[in-house]
Amino acid sequence: MALAAAALAALAALALLQRLLRPHLWADLAFAARAARCRRRAVAGRGRGGGGGGRGAGSLAARFLRAAREEPGRPFLRAAGGEEETYGRAAGRVARVANALRRRPLGGEGGGELGPGVPVGLLVGNEPRFVWGWLGLAALGARPAFLGTALRPAALRHCLRACGARALLVADDLFAAVEPILPSLQEDNIVVWVLGSGPYPPGVVALQELLDAASEELEPEDVWQPEDMNDTCLYIFTSGTTGLPKAACVSHLKSIMCLSFYDLVGASSQDVVYLALPLYHMAGSLLGIVGCIGIGATCVLKEKFSASQFWDDCRAEGVTVFQYIGELCRYLVNQPQRPGEREHGLRLAVGSGLRPDVWRSFLKRFGAIRIVETYGMTEGNVTLFNYTATPGAVGRSSFIYKLFSPFEIVRYDVTEGAPVRDAAGRCIRVGTGETGLLIAPVTPRTPFLGYAGSQELSEQKLLRGVFAEGDTYFSTGDLMEQDAAQFVRFRDRTGDTYRWKGENVATTEVAEALVAHESLQEATVYGVTVPGHEGRAGMAALVLRPGCQLDGPALYRHVEQLLPPYAWPRFLRLQERLAMTETFKQQKVRLAQEGFDPAHVSDPLFLLDETTKAYVPLGPTLWERILDGRLRI
Repeated sequence: MALAAAALAALAALALLQRLLRPHLWADLAFAARAARCRRRAVAGRGRGGGGGGRGAGSLAARFLRAAREEPGRPFLRAAGGEEETYGRAAGRVARVANALRRRPLGGEGGGELGPGVPVGLLVGNEPRFVWGWLGLAALGARPAFLGTALRPAALRHCLRACGARALLVADDLFAAVEPILPSLQEDNIVVWVLGSGPYPPGVVALQELLDAASEELEPEDVWQPEDMNDTCLYIFTSGTTGLPKAACVSHLKSIMCLSFYDLVGASSQDVVYLALPLYHMAGSLLGIVGCIGIGATCVLKEKFSASQFWDDCRAEGVTVFQYIGELCRYLVNQPQRPGEREHGLRLAVGSGLRPDVWRSFLKRFGAIRIVETYGMTEGNVTLFNYTATPGAVGRSSFIYKLFSPFEIVRYDVTEGAPVRDAAGRCIRVGTGETGLLIAPVTPRTPFLGYAGSQELSEQKLLRGVFAEGDTYFSTGDLMEQDAAQFVRFRDRTGDTYRWKGENVATTEVAEALVAHESLQEATVYGVTVPGHEGRAGMAALVLRPGCQLDGPALYRHVEQLLPPYAWPRFLRLQERLAMTETFKQQKVRLAQEGFDPAHVSDPLFLLDETTKAYVPLGPTLWERILDGRLRI
């Protein structure tokens, strides 16, 4: 009896010690076990739509069609307030696209026909046709390239060239964005297919009649199957320091692994997921749509997020899961309070970029909603999950987590724009509480496919000889901090890219657009922190051409024509000359630190005013309105 009592006391003491020293041990173990199970099921082709492996098990399109065959009547996709598509009907829509486009002739002297490995631009908004076009192309082995709907003509042509597109599949309501560059597309031997009836200019193919006549029959076993799961299956464009968007290569394996996303964060087939993120981004398409397919959930697809309609949508659609970026949560918190805000069925919110203060305000105002913050990159090989609901953290850095998602945080010199290396040329791991660069090893298990086109673009994201001769690491370009409790927290972004309104903005692209204006001689663009806002707003230091003055309305019209709204510089700073470092680099770090406070910046400052459609002088009054939130940026 005494021995048993002593044993129980010892176990209790050990449990207490564990809770004091490693309070999240069991959560780490549970998540690791779930992640390992999800990876085994995905790779082996088991689980929903997997078919137990075999021919077609590795193809995303085949898994979707197989899942639809298993449960054709299960609700899959519906536009908020619109018609619902079951998995069975959705499979028929996908089959129509695949059968209508099968062996369609391509343009140019080389000719040929649509088939495996052919890149095809996909320009469709947040609507079900995006999914039908994506999976229909994938079923033929083509490689869809997801194009942003806000791209201007020059950037759109660049994206198509970057991925080597041979065709463009565009929605009828977005054809106007394509029409101005039709001659250049014909020069590039890119054939244009429109999801509509027409009429359209010569050379443009209207697909509606072909779609109406196409069969809705397509068996999973007849879908094209990749020989190597690390081959590219699609392209997603991401901004970088090179200026214009880069075509990130996404492998078949990565797309298949995304089937497990909602399973990992605790969602189930009974959930209804609210998705208002752009489908041309990874978060909307691979995590949102593919994540729903993986668990058999229903996805409510919103064309554009509306904070004023969100809770009404949730009640009307029976929403239980919300996929966010932090900016959306801030919009909701900043809305005027309304009756019944806690009368909803939302139980889980999952996403990235949620600030700690907004996190706490969101829960306090809208009720006990479980929040799972995540971190990842389209082209990256590391993913973080904050599965303990700790405000402000993007993930865990325990040795258990690193067993299946290895990464390191190393010292980084912001001034030099490179990791700090010791006398032997090796990188140095940061200490607790120290900010550093997040990197991840490139291995067969965690590959980096890079970008389509120039090898140089891919090489810029790699670090070699990091801890040993011959090793290679992927550089995320993000600065992180690891605290004493082994939580990882996002601190900042490096390089010439900042994030605003949920979009990455390349400063070189914005600067090039600015200096194209006849009155501007030089421009340097950088991101500045704005109180109460996620990310960084664009600011530009400008040098006018001799004899010129700043014409606020004219410059507004200029950026409106050349750049998407999220890339418009919100603040301007006029200088006589741009400050340079000793190595002739623009001093963006100092400019960003000085910000846009007229009390501390002696140079003339201007603010983008969307009401008057002009850049207007920024003085103390407007500054105070920005600080207290009365003026929306």
